[in-house]
Amino acid sequence: MRTIELGTYQISIGDFEVPLRQLLQAKEYSNVFVIVDENTKRFCLPLLRQVVAEVKLIEIAAGEENKGIDTCQVIWTQLMEQKADRNSLVLNLGGGVIGDMGGFCASTFKRGMDFIQMPSTLLSQVDASIGGKLGIDFLQVKNSIGLFKDPQAVLVDIRFLRTLPANEIRSGFAEIVKHSLIADREQWDRIKLIRNLQDIDWGDYVYPSLLIKQQVVEQDPFEKGIRKALNFGHTVGHAIEGLALESSQPLLHGEAIAIGMICESWLSHKIIGLPATELAEITDFFLRIYDSYDLSHLPYDKLIQLMANDKKNIGKAINFSLLPKAGSVEINQTCAPSLIMESLDYYQSQLQLV
Repeated sequence: MRTIELGTYQISIGDFEVPLRQLLQAKEYSNVFVIVDENTKRFCLPLLRQVVAEVKLIEIAAGEENKGIDTCQVIWTQLMEQKADRNSLVLNLGGGVIGDMGGFCASTFKRGMDFIQMPSTLLSQVDASIGGKLGIDFLQVKNSIGLFKDPQAVLVDIRFLRTLPANEIRSGFAEIVKHSLIADREQWDRIKLIRNLQDIDWGDYVYPSLLIKQQVVEQDPFEKGIRKALNFGHTVGHAIEGLALESSQPLLHGEAIAIGMICESWLSHKIIGLPATELAEITDFFLRIYDSYDLSHLPYDKLIQLMANDKKNIGKAINFSLLPKAGSVEINQTCAPSLIMESLDYYQSQLQLV
């Protein structure tokens, strides 16, 4: 069992049974609610029931498209009807959607109740599990309604990853790559040699990736400064994800962020001098690991509109975190819409070479 201390709570990396029992014994909760979707109900809940036999289930539909106020109303209604009070506990058993939205609902129901994050996807284990950022999507803008609130604990159990399909693993891997590109050149040098993701021991990557995010979050818990570094690839990526979600060709979060990192690496090359050799390495790596995605059905002007609504922006300028070199990052970089469109064209041009 490995642990990471984050001030008010702890992340436990390993089998969840012991830390969960300790948490439940430390507080006498009136009720324990578990939020699941159809996937975690089938694959993860049986493992949880071995520790907590009596729980009250709240089941929601899986998928980013359900991360909105309508689903929150379902959760709040269930909490109300099943007589949840402020001494109840919510266990969020799922990926980033359940973690973000379940934590948001718990933090706002009756002005706040305890919750524990039990991330079940690689993406949620290495990304959403640190930082206390909770929220939902609104008007196609990701995480635009939310708050900062720490959980009682985060329980990262690698066993949950065994049930994931390949595209979900790729989605989470994008965040591991991002952490390396912004803060760990040595890990990037190892990662860029990977040819496939089938035989990887994820425990070797989850822990160091979490350490990178821990260091950043502790310096800037409310995203006023250096924490913006974690948004590398996300300004473009979130816009692509949001628009693709409304199309017939939706993308998982990490798939969209992978495209965003290619585009923002090109912007890094143009604006702050990321070497052309490193731009080529980053581009080649993502195109090798991730499926190609034709952006031609996503209107560029609508993508720019979504980027303009990004919560990181200051005034009318679209804000980026860019790479001067692999393993380093510079925040608060701005780009003209015309240059952002050129970065999208760069991605499209590379598809023709694959």
